[in-house]
Amino acid sequence: MKNKTDNKTAKTNAVRILEAAKAGYELIVLPLPETSDGPAAVSAREAAELLGQSPDTVFKTLVTVGKSREHYVFVVPGSGELDLRKAARAVGEKSIEMIPSKELLPLTGYIHGGCSPVGMKKTFRTVIDASAEKFGTIYISAGRIGVQLKIALSELRKAVAFTLADIV
Repeated sequence: MKNKTDNKTAKTNAVRILEAAKAGYELIVLPLPETSDGPAAVSAREAAELLGQSPDTVFKTLVTVGKSREHYVFVVPGSGELDLRKAARAVGEKSIEMIPSKELLPLTGYIHGGCSPVGMKKTFRTVIDASAEKFGTIYISAGRIGVQLKIALSELRKAVAFTLADIV
């Protein structure tokens, strides 16, 4: 897959990191309605509809905190919900919970609706739902609302260390 950037303004930190890692991807800017704050945020299911893809292939990035106070990133298909018990088991925690939205930006550098597993402020242990293996490519956020990356897991691995587990 060649690196394709449709719009120079869409070049995000995630894109720069993928380019530095020489990872192949396709960047897609979704046609979203504008609000006074910029593009309107959409769910992974809505993004899938705009992409003309199954919600099974459009993944959302979720940030959690474990009982140990360590933070974890989970990437799950838009068609599913993170199972907190399975997620906790996957990272060896007794329990985990979602972080409050207000903590997302200071912790990761991303806002709700534009969180990518690539290019966070700090490196967090990342787990992608094993269902991603069924697809040649998946869609993940490029780090900005309305901008998606179409990428193969093998290419994503060049920029992000992750494990696969059944977490839905």
